[in-house]
Amino acid sequence: MRYWLLLITVAVTVISHSPSGAADRITFGTDWRAQAEHGGFYQALAKGLYKANGLDVVIRQGGPQVNHAQLLAAGRVDFSLSSNSFIVLNYAREKIPMVAVAAIFQKDPQVLIAHPGQGNDSLAALKGKEIYIGADTRVGSWLFLKSRFGYADAQIRPYTFSIAPFLVKKTAIQQGYLGSEPFLIEQQGIRPVVLLLADGGFTSYGALLQTSQKLADGKPALVRAFVAATAQGWLDYLTGDPAPGNALIKRHNPEMTDALLAYGRTMMNRYGIVRSGDAIRGGIGAMSDARWAEFFKTMSAQGLYPKDMNWSAAYTTRFLKPNR
Repeated sequence: MRYWLLLITVAVTVISHSPSGAADRITFGTDWRAQAEHGGFYQALAKGLYKANGLDVVIRQGGPQVNHAQLLAAGRVDFSLSSNSFIVLNYAREKIPMVAVAAIFQKDPQVLIAHPGQGNDSLAALKGKEIYIGADTRVGSWLFLKSRFGYADAQIRPYTFSIAPFLVKKTAIQQGYLGSEPFLIEQQGIRPVVLLLADGGFTSYGALLQTSQKLADGKPALVRAFVAATAQGWLDYLTGDPAPGNALIKRHNPEMTDALLAYGRTMMNRYGIVRSGDAIRGGIGAMSDARWAEFFKTMSAQGLYPKDMNWSAAYTTRFLKPNR
């Protein structure tokens, strides 16, 4: 999963309601290839939590060539996993009737990574320094960094999604994903400085479950069941034995390793990616009006969204219930 791929979401097809007593079938696709950051979904499937909630769920992984955003907007798919709050608000900006129904990640896993011993130990310390940044990030979280810490576009150096330049230059700073690039860098014998943007005030949610307004209004019980079972899966994956979910992840993505799965799960727990923020009171998946308002205010001030946009149409909290 990569936060900078703003247009990569997931394909979900809901088959018409089965005969009485049968489960509703949902095909759910992720926003990247199977990994620990999808662990709760796979755990819910592997342990029968979706089935217990009356759902027959099939998970399809995403990837670099997968783009289901247009299918979602065209009404040809019914659910999506949006990597961040930008994607959700982009739909609202274009008046496309889609709605986020849960935010699995309270903290967006975007990070900036630096070498140790270079004085780059805080986001504020990176002002004015060269940073390898991708094009999509430039119109996303980079706007927050400019607003909060005074970063300037002159700092940007093109990022090609390779850690090679970082490894050969001790002053290098690059973007990354909490459960991915830091692991790869550590495998090369470097213990990097990892700066989570969320801990610096970046209020984007992550891993948002999104569906059409039509489905939310027409089949609320199905949406509520999917959200509830997903929350149960994530709680079980992060606090229980992750082996069932991990086995299914590796079946979908044979390139995934036990070491990377363990690292990703550890980092999600260590940094409170799922169980922090609104989830402390509202349970896994929780969202709040105040946080959406703050995020929209920051991004609209940077010119990304019209200030009079109906941002609250982007989400609903009516399918959420406490599940910590």
